[in-house]
Amino acid sequence: MPALRAWLMNRVGTPCPGESFDGHIYRIGKSVIAERRCEQPRATVIGMHGFVADMRYFTHHYRDPDLQLILVTSCDYHLPITDPREQPAPWAREPAEPDGTIAHDAAVLVQALEHLPRTDLVRVHGHSRGGAVVLEAAKQRPDLFQKVEVVLEAPVLPQARPYKSLTSVQLWLLPFLIPLWRLAPIARHNRGAWGPLEDSRKRELIMAFPTNPKRVATMVANLLDITAWSQKHDASLFRNVRRGTVLVPGKDRVLESSSMRESALRAKPEFDVVELDGCSHFVLWDRPDAMPMLARPTGNG
Repeated sequence: MPALRAWLMNRVGTPCPGESFDGHIYRIGKSVIAERRCEQPRATVIGMHGFVADMRYFTHHYRDPDLQLILVTSCDYHLPITDPREQPAPWAREPAEPDGTIAHDAAVLVQALEHLPRTDLVRVHGHSRGGAVVLEAAKQRPDLFQKVEVVLEAPVLPQARPYKSLTSVQLWLLPFLIPLWRLAPIARHNRGAWGPLEDSRKRELIMAFPTNPKRVATMVANLLDITAWSQKHDASLFRNVRRGTVLVPGKDRVLESSSMRESALRAKPEFDVVELDGCSHFVLWDRPDAMPMLARPTGNG
């Protein structure tokens, strides 16, 4: 049994079918940054997806052709791009932080923010675990966030909790359960986590969730680190950001809305806290109208 579990943990899974992407990618170790082609951008958006999601989470919402869209793919996740065009990145440095951690992905996001934006108007948008990655990146390099607008959507936050915590036994069994999830990504027992599923694009991307991480070991590392990161940090983390918005969905069935709200309210005055009654964990898909408009910073940010 231990040998079978080890094999299931480290076996590289089959990715979902990729999509075309008009732009370049930059490899940093086991992570990837994708930059969509844009000749004369009016603004720059950097997106960091959540646990088991992928960079396509953001592409529909930020589809305007005059946006420079930069998307970070988590460490050891499949890249959902067909025929990717790699661009040399002499500035790229593989993070020293362990694979699968929020700190590792934050170090990649920092490099994207430091080297790629071509406009003065920059938004960094993190969803779910990606919200914690954004806050960690701001802790690593607060100087880069002085004039950046931050959006934290249904985020993992300091001292907040998941909707349901996995027991140590469930975590141990995960390598045996993930293959079953891959057979039925949307099923009766998990249906409540997703919110409305009428939108075909949302449904398609959720169906890819269990195959986005390359290995079950990466999923387990992500889950363990989310808990450790949330418990380790407090509200002082918010002070590394000058301005932003926290979107708190009232019907989140992935993270616990009440603890997310409690943590987010400690983010004031740096952040506006927007509560969305009845909204699922996937605000960008279900309530795109709730996203703040891209607006130019005033004064010193």
